[in-house]
Amino acid sequence: MRDAKPNNEKKLTKMEAAERPAGVRRANAPRIPGASVHTSLASEIGLRIVRGDYPPGTILPNEAKWSETFEVSRSAVREAIKMLMAKSLLASRPKIGSWVEPKERWNLLDRDVLSWYATSPDREVFLRTVQEFRHIIEPEATAFAAMRRTDEQMAEISLACREMGEATNLQERTRADTRFHLAILRASGNDLLVPLGVLIESAFDHLFTYTTRELDDLHHVQKLHEAIERSIRLQRPDAARNAVRKLLANTDEVIQSR
Repeated sequence: MRDAKPNNEKKLTKMEAAERPAGVRRANAPRIPGASVHTSLASEIGLRIVRGDYPPGTILPNEAKWSETFEVSRSAVREAIKMLMAKSLLASRPKIGSWVEPKERWNLLDRDVLSWYATSPDREVFLRTVQEFRHIIEPEATAFAAMRRTDEQMAEISLACREMGEATNLQERTRADTRFHLAILRASGNDLLVPLGVLIESAFDHLFTYTTRELDDLHHVQKLHEAIERSIRLQRPDAARNAVRKLLANTDEVIQSR
């Protein structure tokens, strides 16, 4: 049986190659540290969907083909498909199989979907989408934070701002930047913004990593963040709102100049 395996794999590979989009090759699903097999498989399939390998409406390979392609059990495939259905990337029906849902149905507030979206060929569109969200939410959320923040919340905002300035590498600065903005959302006192902020944390990470890498004058950007921190600390909502708009305008310029 072992001697015959290479021939069987070669035939299956030809069959799958005819059905697979260009650029999708036979390979084991890359393992995510600490993740189960089905989680890693869901991540690989989800990434392929979001980046356009399988456009909306595409009927995906069946369990047997996925199992052979990634050398995993059918039960792992089933669990992976369930995960993607829960994120609204897929729908499934007996005798038909699983197909890719329209993009407008995808749960783009899901951490995994956001992460896949951020690494897709439409990355620039993703960055602009995140930035539009910030324009809608952050100025008013920051104004509310200036009016409602507690001493503990202010300390969290100030610490994140200070750590941004003291960061010695891109990763440290990005993490502090994300904490700074999420702390402001929490300090706004609006319960609906708190879970929303946690969900978009992944999107912020990708945006800040990109914009920080492209920025030539980090000192100027740090001063913009400090102006926001100072306005919140002094409880000046109008000044806080305007300070955020200046920061957003600066980020807009970075994205547009890409």
